[in-house]
Amino acid sequence: MKKSLFYISFLFMVVGCADSHNLQVSELTSNVKVLSTDSIYIAVSENGQYGSKNYIGSGDMLTQSIKASLMTKLDNVVVAKEHQTYSEALNYAKQNKFDYLVYPTILHWEDRATEWSGIPDKLQVKISVTRISDSTIIKSAVINGKSGIFTFGGDHPQDLLPEAVNDYWQGIL
Repeated sequence: MKKSLFYISFLFMVVGCADSHNLQVSELTSNVKVLSTDSIYIAVSENGQYGSKNYIGSGDMLTQSIKASLMTKLDNVVVAKEHQTYSEALNYAKQNKFDYLVYPTILHWEDRATEWSGIPDKLQVKISVTRISDSTIIKSAVINGKSGIFTFGGDHPQDLLPEAVNDYWQGIL
């Protein structure tokens, strides 16, 4: 009986520790592949917020996560210096002869003290990739992420990004 209780408790802890994410990819008719020689311009998202709390630097964290993911496969990746609207970023990418624009947007960013509150960190981001030559969006997806309930402290929404962002590129890289 004690062993069964131990195993059940252990199972709940393991399941509760797992972070999760899912991708909701928009149905696009494009089957474009980005080549390793293509040039990519990554815009910077506005910072995320939850209620009245503004998460300073969260837009940069999302952008850096995207850059880190792309740098493993591409040679020419440039990050914007500051947030731009979609049309400003698109115009900049056209003027500077980039092949693609990656435009990330934080939709939800919630950093909680999960280790003592039991409330998980949450994020929701949208990433779209536009082919500059004809301004066609070749891929767009919303990433939802949630931290595990049982953490040992120090988890943040940005910790949910690397695996989800890597999954995003499947099919176009």
